Amino acid sequence: MADALQNAIQKDEPKFTDPIRGEMVCFASSMISTNGVWQGDDPFEYSLPLFILQLMLIVVITRILIFLLKPLRQPKVISEILGGVILGPSILGRSANFSAKIFPLRSIMVLETLANVGLLFFLFLVGVEMDLGMIRKTSQKAMVIAIACMSLPFLIGSSTTFLFNGETQVNHLSFVVFMGVALSLTAFPVLARILAELKLLNTEVGKIAMSAAMMNDICAWILLALAVALVESSSSTTLTSFYVIFSSIGFVLILIFVVRPGIEWLIHRIPNGESFSDYHICLILTGVFVCGFITDAIGTHSIFGAFVFGLIIPKGPLATTLLEKLEDFVTTLLLPLYFAISGLRTDISSVNGKGDYGFFIAIIVLACVGKVAGTLLIALYYKMPFREAFVLALLMNTKGLTEMVVLNVGKDQKVYINTIFLLP
Repeated sequence: MADALQNAIQKDEPKFTDPIRGEMVCFASSMISTNGVWQGDDPFEYSLPLFILQLMLIVVITRILIFLLKPLRQPKVISEILGGVILGPSILGRSANFSAKIFPLRSIMVLETLANVGLLFFLFLVGVEMDLGMIRKTSQKAMVIAIACMSLPFLIGSSTTFLFNGETQVNHLSFVVFMGVALSLTAFPVLARILAELKLLNTEVGKIAMSAAMMNDICAWILLALAVALVESSSSTTLTSFYVIFSSIGFVLILIFVVRPGIEWLIHRIPNGESFSDYHICLILTGVFVCGFITDAIGTHSIFGAFVFGLIIPKGPLATTLLEKLEDFVTTLLLPLYFAISGLRTDISSVNGKGDYGFFIAIIVLACVGKVAGTLLIALYYKMPFREAFVLALLMNTKGLTEMVVLNVGKDQKVYINTIFLLP
């Protein structure tokens, strides 16, 4: 019976690039771990051994690419995305046997769930590392830079949507917002990793870039909520974006004025010189899940809750302990899964002909030039040295994680089909 079920699943199995949300996938609930090959069981048909193999492949290929690209001083995120593309339908996934055996649709739920857990904790750690005092000092300059580097690329992205008439399956306005957001964003989490790897987090350029990118991301979440609400044309769903925004504001205020004082009270109860117990660490980690659950239920995104929770963690021994215990495990093992998932959903073969490639490159170049020009002009207006201003402009062009979230949400909502997924 189990073999018949698996054969039926694999026979007409959709591609990995197809949206999963709202789809029905059949699987045998008892097929978690095998009884062993000597009992005639195929490890590839069971969830646990298949997941272990997938994780091993993703980590090994990613580490090999990191080693190969190290002389070029490329950030790890490049290797992680390339690893997913190699494993996906663009290269190895072109083999039907490879896709059906190693990355069948029935295995996506487990892989993507753990990938999102890794993303959740990475954004929490990014928040823990950030110094809000630094943001307050650069807020005016960072806000102007954030607006300047987002406006022109947004206009470029949204103005090109009429050229993709066959790519959207919902109303055009939501498509306009998704395209504008995807091309105008600065990927705050990826920028944080790049600055950390290059040891630029505590420099003036790094502080301004982090502050501006964070404000950029806040605007992105607001626009993303609006775009999701616009997917449905009725007036009741249009109000959803306002509910999401006001609920998110209330959530942030509760964290600042209720949760943060509670954490500070907990810290003051620990005698000087004593380390934090497993109970304290477990309490904080549970808080990450709770905040992620609340913001996901609100409709913002679970990573927004984890990030804000990280921001309100007081800087000092607790923050240092959390980073020491979590950082290596999250960034080395869990986070690469999310980049790999996005690479697995990327099918380069869906682009038809040299004309399409040239068209996509032209859009991306225009958006990047707009971002550089806007950032550079504002930075020079604030009398930054040209070299630092140019470096800041390039940093604000960082693409990656946030765009992937936007693109994945848009794809799941059927705002566009596979070709647009390649753009950013």
